Amino acid sequence: MHTIEFNEAWFRGAVSIEKTDAGLRPWRLPHEQLGLYADKLVERAGQPAGVRVAFLSDAVLVELHVAAAEEDVQFDLVIEDVFVETRTLPAGEDVCLFTNLPERMKPIEIYLSQKAAVIVKALKVSDGASAAPLTHTQPRWITYGSSITQSTDAESPAHTWPAIVARSKRWDLCCLGFAGQCHIEPMIARVIRDLPADIISLCLGINVMGGNTLNIRMFRSAVIGMVAIIREKHPHTPIFLFSPIYCPHRETDENAVGMNLVTMREEIQEAVKGLTACGDAHLTYVDGLEIFGEAYVDYLPDRLHPNAEGNTIMANHIMGKLTLLTGQGVGDECGCQ
Repeated sequence: MHTIEFNEAWFRGAVSIEKTDAGLRPWRLPHEQLGLYADKLVERAGQPAGVRVAFLSDAVLVELHVAAAEEDVQFDLVIEDVFVETRTLPAGEDVCLFTNLPERMKPIEIYLSQKAAVIVKALKVSDGASAAPLTHTQPRWITYGSSITQSTDAESPAHTWPAIVARSKRWDLCCLGFAGQCHIEPMIARVIRDLPADIISLCLGINVMGGNTLNIRMFRSAVIGMVAIIREKHPHTPIFLFSPIYCPHRETDENAVGMNLVTMREEIQEAVKGLTACGDAHLTYVDGLEIFGEAYVDYLPDRLHPNAEGNTIMANHIMGKLTLLTGQGVGDECGCQ
C-alpha cells in the first residue's frame, strides 16, 4: 500500500474542511464561522451525512485512515454510484480497509458516517495503483431538512434517502439535514445561497413543530425569507419545497404556539403560491404526504422517523415525484440517468 497526497479536493458533499492536528475534518457548515450557529446545530453539522471521499483509481485495495472514535463508525464503499459494501470500524480502531475492488480505473466514493464525527488522516491504495480526486461533472444537489433528512436511522451512510436519490440520479449530493435543528434559519439560507447548486430541495416544518419555534404569524414569512435569500445567487435554480411527511401525533394536535402539520402544509403551499405570483417560475411545492403518508406509518417505529426500509420508500417516492415534476428529471439533460 502507498499513501496518496490528500487534501480538501478529495471530499464531496462538505461545506468546509477543517485542518486539525489529527487530520482533515469535514463540516456541513463554514467551520470558520461556527460561533454564529447554535451549539446543537454545530454538533449536527460535524456529523458528515452525505459527505464522501471521492476519487478515480485503479486500486484493488483502499485504506481510509481516520481518527479513532469512542463508538463504532460505519463507512460505505460506492463504485460508479453503486453500493458495494459497508465496513463498521469498531471503537478505538483507525483503519478502514476495502478489498477486492475491480481491477480497472473507476470512480470510488467512501461515504462517511451520517451520525458520527469523522477526521480523515490518510488515504492509501494498493501498490502500483494511481488515484486522483474526482472532478465535478454531476449536477449538484443541496437538500436541507431535519433528522429525517440526516437519516440517522438508515441502514448505513449510502442508504439514507438523500444518498439513495443522489446515487440513482447521479447527482452530487450536499446533505444539510440536521437532526432537531431545521428551524428555517437565515444563516442556513445564506449557506445554501453561497454554495454551487443545480437542484435545491427544502424539507421544512417538522422541527419547527416539535421545537415550537415559529407561530402562524412567522412560519410562512420564514419560508418566504429563506427562498428569497437563496434566490439572491440562484435566481433560476429549481427549488422544491417539501412539506412534512406524515407524523400521527402531530397532524392535528397543536403545539405550544398553536401549530400543527395540517396548518404547516397549508402555509408552505401558500408561500409557494405567493412567491410564484411574484415571478418565481422555478419553485415547486411537494406535499410530504405524497412522499410518506399515513399508509406507511408502520415504517415509523417511533411515530416520527422512517426506519431503514422507510428511507428506501421515501427515496423511491421522491425520485418518482422529481421525475414527474421535471419531465425527464433534473440532471438528465446532463447525461445522468
